[in-house]
Amino acid sequence: MLTEMKDPRVHLASVSRVSIAPDLRTATVMISAVGDDPERRAVVDAMRHAEGYLRAQLGHRLENLKSAPHLQFQLDESIAYSVRMSSMLRELDPGPTPDAVPGEEPS
Repeated sequence: MLTEMKDPRVHLASVSRVSIAPDLRTATVMISAVGDDPERRAVVDAMRHAEGYLRAQLGHRLENLKSAPHLQFQLDESIAYSVRMSSMLRELDPGPTPDAVPGEEPS
């Protein structure tokens, strides 16, 4: 459904996780997006703005449900967090020195 939306802000977004309440009335949708913080937050804002459209699409596709759940969109920070941690770890490890011989212990 994200690819069918006309809003250009959501083209680099993906749904990373969905949690549905036991009564099937509410679904929390975790959104992962590429870009800096303002761009990623704009994606979530666009998704919130399009909730009616998305609920209607879900209603058509999930015919066995009495009504489509209300959608609550949240930004999934896990990918941004892992990228940030990887970057910090790379900064800590300077890598091999130019005169190091593979397989030998440094002296």
